[in-house]
Amino acid sequence: MEELSRQRNAFIRPSPAGRTLGGVARRTRETMLLCEAAGFDVVFVETVGVGQSETAVADMTDLFLLLLLPGGGDDLQGIKRGIMELADMVLVNKADGELAAAARHSAADYRSALTLIHPRTSGWKVPVKTCSAALGEGLEEAWELILAYRALVSANGQLTRRRAVQAKSWMWAEISEGLLTKFRQNERVKTQLSVLEQGVTGGSVAPTLAATTLLELFLCS
Repeated sequence: MEELSRQRNAFIRPSPAGRTLGGVARRTRETMLLCEAAGFDVVFVETVGVGQSETAVADMTDLFLLLLLPGGGDDLQGIKRGIMELADMVLVNKADGELAAAARHSAADYRSALTLIHPRTSGWKVPVKTCSAALGEGLEEAWELILAYRALVSANGQLTRRRAVQAKSWMWAEISEGLLTKFRQNERVKTQLSVLEQGVTGGSVAPTLAATTLLELFLCS
């Protein structure tokens, strides 16, 4: 990141995720469109981590790159299957010095694990490679793989179809966010919300009943 910040043609925009699930900030999509409109032909979106809920970036990018560190079998078990299913490419970083051998072994383990997972992109075998960001090794090969992936999905129409699905997902995300905001701002809901929340936490009110009551208040107002 320090080296990238020195490049005149690069623009870095930190966006804190805050309480937003998915590993990315709420307005990341808009930021990406703005960068494209400004003439940036390559946009990287770095997430805050990889958890079960931190995979929203896969719904807004053309390629999902899973960056991992060298580790043993326990680390492999800790990687959620859902994240592996989303990955279009896997890189094991820090493949240098004392960690070089561990990185190669980890890459082999991940490569074996991926044989049990159907890739989300037709005609594409998810590559698992090692790299060293510190030494700059393996980065050129990784970029060539990215270009090969781009060429494939552009030629077979998958890029167009995926972006259409992403646009639909974006629409529904905006609807959900807008409805939730209106719901929380509703005066009738606000008068009963804290009471019902206390009932739910205290065990005197069923969560489903509380939700139904609040929704009826919202829809009838």
